[in-house]
Amino acid sequence: MKDAALLIIDVQNDFCPGGSLAVPGGDAVTGPLSRLAERFAREGRPVFASRDRHPRRTVHFESFGGHWPRHCVQGTVGAAFHPALRLPPQTQLVSKGMGADEDAYSAFEARDETGNLLSELLSRQGVRRLYVGGLATDYCVKASVLDALKAGLETYVIEDAVAAVDLKPGDGKRALSEMRRAGARFLPSGELLGGDEP
Repeated sequence: MKDAALLIIDVQNDFCPGGSLAVPGGDAVTGPLSRLAERFAREGRPVFASRDRHPRRTVHFESFGGHWPRHCVQGTVGAAFHPALRLPPQTQLVSKGMGADEDAYSAFEARDETGNLLSELLSRQGVRRLYVGGLATDYCVKASVLDALKAGLETYVIEDAVAAVDLKPGDGKRALSEMRRAGARFLPSGELLGGDEP
């Protein structure tokens, strides 16, 4: 079936160990997501990758009234995708948080280079089922999954391809519970990789 797409959320250097806003074990998602991206691309299904691309001055950062340390600033190494994440050439990139006055947690606030929102791209390509992994479970993954469900998409969270910031202990588990209550389904990457087509 051609109505399934993979959405990889914010697997960027600053969100991985050694980055300015590191998710514990965040780089562990690169393996399953790389394998899934390769399979989806090989079978002609869309692969999307979102990324934060913040300006140097933004209300998102602590120094300008926000909640977060400086991260994923446009043009920096921290904003680049983690080198272990292997994205197929046809991966469709969408960027978010580019305005000085926006937080933009959800990938559904992200746009491609010509200004198309992720929701528009998914609709044009006939996507009805969305498989989601990336960083971080309790922020951008959760926001994106909830928006996908609101958009009427059958939404799956890839259990071994997400990791949480856990600013407060248990945030990640609470986020998983919230997504499940909203209607998200959960499965391990091996079920997609080892089974029939997604």
